[in-house]
Formats: sequence, C-alpha cells, structure tokens
Amino acid sequence: MRALLKLSGLIDAVNDGIGKLTYWLVLVAVVVSSGNAVIRYTLNTSSNAWLELQWYLFSAVFLLCAGYTFLRNEHIRIDIVIGRFSKRVQSWVDIFGILFFMFPMTILIMVLSWPMFWDSYVSNEMSSDAGGLVRWPAKLLVPVGFFLLTAQGVSELIKRIAYLTGHRDEPGEKMHSHS
Repeated sequence: MRALLKLSGLIDAVNDGIGKLTYWLVLVAVVVSSGNAVIRYTLNTSSNAWLELQWYLFSAVFLLCAGYTFLRNEHIRIDIVIGRFSKRVQSWVDIFGILFFMFPMTILIMVLSWPMFWDSYVSNEMSSDAGGLVRWPAKLLVPVGFFLLTAQGVSELIKRIAYLTGHRDEPGEKMHSHS
C-alpha cells in the first residue's frame, strides 16, 4: 500500500502542477480576447486565427484542469445525499462512482478521441476557416485531459482504499469540503 500511496502522491503532484500552470492560460486567453476585440473595433480588422486561439485556450483550461479540479474536490458531487453519511460510507460511494461511472466514461473518451487526434496530426489538418490554425493541438487536448482525469481517479481510489484499510488517516475535510 505504501507504493500505491507514493504513486497517488506523484499523480497528485503532477495534476497540481499542471493545474497551477494552466492558471496562466486563463490570463493568456483574456489578453488574446481583449486584444482581438480592441483590434477588431479600433482597426476594423480581425483574424480567424485569434478567434480559434481563444477557443483552443479555453479548451486547454477546461480539459487540462479536470484532474486538478478532482484533486481539489471542486467537481460536482452528490453531497446533499451522502453528506449525512459517515466518512467510511462516503468513501465507499466514491469508490463505486470512480469504478463504475468515472473510469468507463474517461477511458472510453480517451480511446475514441485518440484516433481523431492521430488522423488530424498525420494529415496536418487545418481549420476550414480562412487564416485558421492547425487542428491537431486542440484535438490532442481531449485524450490528454481525460488521461489526467483518469490518473487522478486512480489516485483518489488509492486514497479511499487506503483510508478504508487503515493505511491512511481519515480523509478529512479536503475529501468532502463542499456541502
């Protein structure tokens, strides 16, 4: 169990680091969006590349921060229902949800999105809009984001099993901080 908890700590550190780095993409998206609006309204010109860059950045923030959001317990939960139960019951509900809902969904999305990315990469797919960007970086975000979310699911699963088997202290408030 000690090795699994180290793996969990490594996954947590990776998602925490990626999440904190991704914060900066929000700033970049705001600057790009603001700059695009200023240029469009003052110089009466625009570029599809800037518009596409905005949605690439938004997609990156959303997809790359999914694992970070799960780590920080900021995802959507059913706390109204399970918040009344003991931490042990809450851990069992989390284990069930991770195994039977989260993993099937995230793994399926990773498996289905990889060929779409690969085809786009191999063909160097470009946007159909004039002046648009290459598409494969945006398509790569999907399997990468869902991989990070799946990895965080593994980490959370390890932590709950460790708690239930007595290898880790009570999950504490971080595990269920929102009601």
